[in-house]
Amino acid sequence: MYTILEKQRLSDAIVLMVVQAPHVARNARAGQFVIVIADEQGERIPLTIADHDRQAGTITLVIQEIGKSTKQMGQMAAGDAFHSVAGPLGHPTEIAAYGTVACVAGGVGIAPMYPIARALKEAGNHVISIIGARNQSLLFWEDRMRSVSDELIVCTDDGSYGRKGVVTVPLKELLETRADEIKKVWAIGPTIMMKFVSLTTKPFGVETIVSLNTIMIDGTGMCGGCRVPMIDGARFVCVDGPEFDGHLVDWDGLLSRMQFYRNEEQLAVQRWERLRETPTHECHLDKVVPLRR
Repeated sequence: MYTILEKQRLSDAIVLMVVQAPHVARNARAGQFVIVIADEQGERIPLTIADHDRQAGTITLVIQEIGKSTKQMGQMAAGDAFHSVAGPLGHPTEIAAYGTVACVAGGVGIAPMYPIARALKEAGNHVISIIGARNQSLLFWEDRMRSVSDELIVCTDDGSYGRKGVVTVPLKELLETRADEIKKVWAIGPTIMMKFVSLTTKPFGVETIVSLNTIMIDGTGMCGGCRVPMIDGARFVCVDGPEFDGHLVDWDGLLSRMQFYRNEEQLAVQRWERLRETPTHECHLDKVVPLRR
């Protein structure tokens, strides 16, 4: 069992959990993820490792409560335990002394960006970080990002904190004035945000790395559920990623693919919420449609 040692609510829909997972903490590197199962009947959920402490044997997970399983995890408390935590999985971020780099994070993507920015800073890079959210209540870890950045720009869509606007606006301004200086860009956040970051950097020819979090089941490349369309062919996020060249991703194909199970996800949330209110067995036999002969 993987005990939750600490729980902290970062916003109405985002929670931080420090989890006892010594074997993961010993081997974790920036950019990697774990597959978490809440209980014996739970589904497998991919979560990026937001931080780790090898000495304490702990990893930090930041969970956005969207679907049934992440909402269920959000209801767990310190002292509870996850049924399973498998990892670290995926290729770690390629860290080197590039020079000046930009780290662009939106919403919950701030959490996985933090260890990447930290590793880039430790490698001797000049780190420019841009973080953003829809409003101030959804922003978190500004202090952590500032501690690992040489420059930090904070944005909110509604202007309730920092600069008003989306993260691509200050990014474009930086590229227009310092394109020769910025050697590489990382982007983590909503898929649509990463798409537009990639579109912003492409005319300037600046390499852009995005971290994809697609539909995922086993996390080992066997199921094919995390297949992502690329310009040069399909890839599997779990074993080929999670980081990819943002200029090679077929963003429209990916966005379409990520909508496949939207209705089923919503139904699962509704059913879970009903069962929380009335914890009884829900029979579906009367809903079975007879096969036509």
